[in-house]
Amino acid sequence: MFKKKIIIIIILSILYQSSSLSESNSLNQFNAKNLSKYFSGILAFENNDNSLALDFFNSSKILMNRHEPYLEKLVISLVLEGKVSQAINYIKINRQKKNSKFFEGYILLILESLKKNKINKADEILGEIPKNLLNDRLNLVIVNSLLEYVGVFKDKKIQKEKKNLGNLSLISETFQRCFLDDKNTDAFFLKLINNSEINYSRYIFFYLSYLVEKKRLKDARKITDELNYINTSLLLSQGKSWLQRNQIEEFNKVFSCNNHNDIVSELLFLISNLYSSQNEFEKSNFYLSLSNYLNPKFVFNLSLVAENFYLNKDYEKSKIVLKRFEKNYDFYYWYRLKKEAQIITKTKSREEALDYITSKFKKINNPNNKFIFDIANFYKNSKKYEQAIKYYTLIINKLEDDNEVTADLLYRRGGSYERLKDFTNADNDLKKSLRIIPNEAYVLNYLAYSWLERNYKINEAIEMLEKAYEQEENDPYIIDSVGWAYYLIKDYIKAEKFLKRAVQLMPDDPIVNDHYGDILWKLNRKIQARYFWKMVLKMDDAEEELVEQIKTKLIYGLKSS
Repeated sequence: MFKKKIIIIIILSILYQSSSLSESNSLNQFNAKNLSKYFSGILAFENNDNSLALDFFNSSKILMNRHEPYLEKLVISLVLEGKVSQAINYIKINRQKKNSKFFEGYILLILESLKKNKINKADEILGEIPKNLLNDRLNLVIVNSLLEYVGVFKDKKIQKEKKNLGNLSLISETFQRCFLDDKNTDAFFLKLINNSEINYSRYIFFYLSYLVEKKRLKDARKITDELNYINTSLLLSQGKSWLQRNQIEEFNKVFSCNNHNDIVSELLFLISNLYSSQNEFEKSNFYLSLSNYLNPKFVFNLSLVAENFYLNKDYEKSKIVLKRFEKNYDFYYWYRLKKEAQIITKTKSREEALDYITSKFKKINNPNNKFIFDIANFYKNSKKYEQAIKYYTLIINKLEDDNEVTADLLYRRGGSYERLKDFTNADNDLKKSLRIIPNEAYVLNYLAYSWLERNYKINEAIEMLEKAYEQEENDPYIIDSVGWAYYLIKDYIKAEKFLKRAVQLMPDDPIVNDHYGDILWKLNRKIQARYFWKMVLKMDDAEEELVEQIKTKLIYGLKSS
């Protein structure tokens, strides 16, 4: 009702302010009914219900020439629905009108020119973009990047004068040299993927694609032989799988450095990722749609669309996108199954999700270590610790070397033993993990907290926690553990300082709230203590044993709990 009142107020305001509406002929066209549909569309658009927004915009097209923002909203909605060509047509029809002079409109016309191989036309439109539209930092980055790419496509050489766009410049120049078949392409790819500051493992896939295209299969396999599926990205795992199964033709089916549309598509994917990292999911999906427009073969980028919908709790749209990942893309198909299981967890129950993913897993012939690892994690997250241990052990027994993968598996298996109160095996696994990677913060924290809970080797546990805290001083779990350690040695002042910060960082965690309540009680702040204990009872993920303990505390106080 409130939203409807707002719409009416806005409509009346526009009707009052717009002098063009004073004539009866205009009023017949620009009526309240059309305005109501338009503003309903805006509300749906702002609420991320793009399909509904598009319906409203389509039913109020009479406003296109009478309200400047209308065309922009319509075009963006069309792109978000994957109707990029239709959006471009609307821009072209209104090309000479003021309502088409918005940033995304120019970008659409540039990309259409590139898609049709009209490089000069793309360059011309880039030069027409008004400077005021480049005040936005990312808009400027997009335009400068496109100028560089178009310059390379036109002149068939790397541009001498380039803007410094940080790491994006290195990525862009690597793809541009690959496009030109430059002699330094290998060196640029290696510089990119060996960057010690940022994880650029995604680009190993494109380097593999380049090597395959050059028929350098030995070099490509030398790279993938060093990769372990368990800690390798989804895209790179798919590339490794193709090489293992000798399906090398699959690379060129989805990407080629020789195709200028393919490499600009990757630039748009990067822009989409930047927006996604800022939780601007609508803009992220907009540029993802444009990326798909230029290179519809590269369906793997749609995983980010599915992820954006999932994070935005639009599970039905996420499921529609996931259907694009078919069985011939084995790793992306497995990603689809996992994401569908996660959606079932959110919409139904964890038990149904586990039934779904395990039924699919059993149908896979000779599953690789990554699939086994994932199913073990599903069991662990569902508190089926015996099954989780079974699958973690299956992988551990296959591994020949003690490396970071082994250390992580021991950490996960040790945690599963600990939950079963098999402390001997838990401690053995966690200690062995620490022998492989000494002072690993999260393993130190888990082992130390386990000892604190058992009132075992308290001083040694505190030493381990201090080492963990030095490395991860902003991690709420480690902060909670440190606070609890001080609680156990009765240093309640220090304990309160740490646990207060843990609650601020992780306000919805039942254990952290319980711990903070305990500290407050010891400090004689009993009303506050009861408040935090009561908060735990409202939390869905609070374990039954903890709930019963808190009910006792609320009646009798801390001593009788």
